[in-house]
Amino acid sequence: MQAWINGQPADCIALADRGLAYGDGLFETIKVRNGRAALLERHLARLHEGCQRLLIPCDMLALRDELLAYMQQLGNGVCKLILTRGVGQRGYGMPDPCLPQRILQASSVPQWPVAHQQQGIQLFACQLRLSAQPLLAGLKHLNRLEQVLARAEWSDPAYAEGLLLDSQERVVDGVFSNIFIVRDQQLITPALNRSGVAGVMRAELLARAAAAGVAVQIADISLQQLQQADEVFTCNSLYGIWPVCGYATQHWSIGPVTRKLQQLITDLVDE
Repeated sequence: MQAWINGQPADCIALADRGLAYGDGLFETIKVRNGRAALLERHLARLHEGCQRLLIPCDMLALRDELLAYMQQLGNGVCKLILTRGVGQRGYGMPDPCLPQRILQASSVPQWPVAHQQQGIQLFACQLRLSAQPLLAGLKHLNRLEQVLARAEWSDPAYAEGLLLDSQERVVDGVFSNIFIVRDQQLITPALNRSGVAGVMRAELLARAAAAGVAVQIADISLQQLQQADEVFTCNSLYGIWPVCGYATQHWSIGPVTRKLQQLITDLVDE
């Protein structure tokens, strides 16, 4: 399916677009089934927060209508929504007026081994350390060079994902996922007020787990606390939940809380 730019079929953007020049923008990666988006409201809420924090004007109602029309034509697959600040003059100063560019692209859903969900995965110990920037923390902004460099650290297919720490050796997230640990039946996920991406599946899991009576907490997690966890898993909006069975010399069994949460989100991940 052809990409849309500002609601029209197109396949190129202006060379002076600030998304290309500076990574000045945001994006969402949305799973689509039968023309409908999973977790649409969470995607739009995160995008809206990003627009507010980056000072990008956006008519969210119009964008929603455009997105719905595109997904209806797509049917099944992945819709990537990119919102840039648009074309600007040379230099870092924000253009006035600001005319954001809306880009919609379609692709097929990645095909990961079923074993990742059923039998668990191994995490690669990334050497890259995420930098702290509270103004950008949690946002799905276009500058993902840290993730690009981290993913380049391994090519061994034995590792399905990599674990990212910050400069203080705190657990932040995966290269393309969020991470949870379970300790004494409590579900804990790292605080993302310094770095990392606040995933929509992460938010959904926190809400569904709490509604199901699972104690939840958002807090700093040290590497030692990770190693002492009873259960560990990663999540994102495309694949759902992958239990983690190993990281470096540490090994975990797939526990009951992880399995319970996998069941709680079957409506989001089952094809």
